[in-house]
Amino acid sequence: RAANKGHAAAQCELGRCFEFGMGMPQDDDEAVHLYRRAAELGDASGQYCLGKCYAHGGGVPQYDRVAVHLFGRAAEQDNPLGQYNSARCYQRGEGVPQDIGEAARLFG
Repeated sequence: RAANKGHAAAQCELGRCFEFGMGMPQDDDEAVHLYRRAAELGDASGQYCLGKCYAHGGGVPQYDRVAVHLFGRAAEQDNPLGQYNSARCYQRGEGVPQDIGEAARLFG
């Protein structure tokens, strides 16, 4: 109910249920839809989870540039998974030019 009423954290959690088939059939498309709604509301976990979908091509085409952008938005809100995954992208040059200094800053 909370997810349907626009509660971003609930949308993200429901998205995880669909992504992993917890208590319902697994559905990547619905997971992406819910993560996107949460991300658009500024939810850092929603931004991270949607970024993860783009990084691995789960429910959306694999697109590193979008993934690192979403990880960065989550990182700006001090989301540790966003920070870690942004750092990995900079370390490896995935979706952004390789920048070891930026990776170290984000890992730090």
